[in-house]
Amino acid sequence: MTTDYQTAREALGARLRELRAEAGLEGKHLAAALGWQPSKVSRLQNGKQTPTRADLSAWAHAIDRPDVETELHGLLAALDMKQRHRTWRKQLAGGHHGRQEIAVRQTEVTKDIRGLEVSRVPGLFQTPEYARAIFDANARFRGIPATTDAAVEKRMRRQEALYDPEKTFRFLICEAALYHRSCPVDVMAEQLDRLYNLVGQRRIELGVLPFGAQLRRTASHAFWIYDRRLVIVETISEELWLTGAEDVELYERAWDWLAESAEYGAPARRLIGRARASLDLS
Repeated sequence: MTTDYQTAREALGARLRELRAEAGLEGKHLAAALGWQPSKVSRLQNGKQTPTRADLSAWAHAIDRPDVETELHGLLAALDMKQRHRTWRKQLAGGHHGRQEIAVRQTEVTKDIRGLEVSRVPGLFQTPEYARAIFDANARFRGIPATTDAAVEKRMRRQEALYDPEKTFRFLICEAALYHRSCPVDVMAEQLDRLYNLVGQRRIELGVLPFGAQLRRTASHAFWIYDRRLVIVETISEELWLTGAEDVELYERAWDWLAESAEYGAPARRLIGRARASLDLS
């Protein structure tokens, strides 16, 4: 499947090829002028390799077109935005299972995962039936194939990382997530029981942000931090994959400020237990 990022990279490559042709240069001659291997010129103009800003500046000057340098840098910036913004429309075109496999791989290569969930239980802590309800509802909402069984299997496989002694998991959950219910009441009860039992487990730090807590920073949306290299933010239409140091530091600060207001241990269990007791199982 062609991604938004690949499409944009191919468009940048086509522009490079057009500029080279307008300058009357063969690819091998341009490569010689730049001191590159001809294969690099080919990869760049066929959208097989992402150029650097320095590559684009060198290309513009080698074809004697310094006036297009700013244009090429702008196309590269747009390409970077395509890499950061991953639309759900394309990610979930074949169902949820493919994206869940990506989540498994990200978890495998991460030692410390921090996250904030505002209105639902984090996927790493979901029961199979709770996950099933989430996937089914989202498939209906997006009009995508219902690959729920495969998606649930991968989500459960991802949870095997919770028992890896080399990993730590630190999550904040808004108390509202204990009450928002997109599943049958018995499924929610089982899910809250699981959360209750996770509090205090080794390598798992689970905090609940209570109703009425004074916050230095509001919990505006959910996000996950993978080590100190990647932040993933979900919106209704797309995912943002943020890797810049400033972005990561900003989300780390947001997480730290929210964590100050969370309840842990026995107080967290009381909040979960209160939500569990509010369910009408009759």
